[in-house]
Amino acid sequence: MLADPLMVLAAHEGVPTAMSAARDAVDALLRDRGLRRSGPADTIESLLRGAAANALLEGSSCSLDDLRSGHVDGPAAAAMRVSAELVGLLPTWQRSPLQALARLHALAADPGEDSRGRPSSPAGAQRLLEVGGLLQRGTEAPAMVLAAVVHAEIATIAAFGSRDGLVARAAERLVLLDLGVDPPSVTVPEAGHARSPQAYAAALAGYRDGGQAGVVRWLLAAADAYAFGVQRAPIAS
Repeated sequence: MLADPLMVLAAHEGVPTAMSAARDAVDALLRDRGLRRSGPADTIESLLRGAAANALLEGSSCSLDDLRSGHVDGPAAAAMRVSAELVGLLPTWQRSPLQALARLHALAADPGEDSRGRPSSPAGAQRLLEVGGLLQRGTEAPAMVLAAVVHAEIATIAAFGSRDGLVARAAERLVLLDLGVDPPSVTVPEAGHARSPQAYAAALAGYRDGGQAGVVRWLLAAADAYAFGVQRAPIAS
């Protein structure tokens, strides 16, 4: 049998330690400060903070306060639409990841975009099928490794041709929710990616073009983002 490719990546030097540290940080938050006192309001606040980070990564100039007040530009409005439906898409994600991705892009795309929810090319459609296959096959690798790879695959193949990064980060959060890393969805991994948009873009470019070393660097960057997302959780302060 072929080796589990994600397990191979997850075993690279530095990755197990980084991912374990990030998972421990999430577990500690939920165990010590979260599960007994977190509720729907905390999930909503986390999604709002995630939307603000997503908006920044999509080129918006809107702040978190702007999103709270409803004063949003196009990228921020897209991020808000995605956040509003993200948790509710979990059953669809579990049943048909490709259907969920199509819905995420329909939400993320500008209202007048003709190809909302559809890949922009046959090649893009084929690559999305491969992502769907990865999700449905499953892996013995840590859930955070799967989340990071799904994020990077969707972002770098750019199958939809617009707002692919927004779709990718939503898919990442769905993986973390689905596989029990963050059941109440109160951490904010998007905030970790948004700390430095330039570093985030460089890490994704490395995943796409940098061979195995680039993939490993991306996994380390993602683990760092997940750990920072714990600090931005509404229940962390």
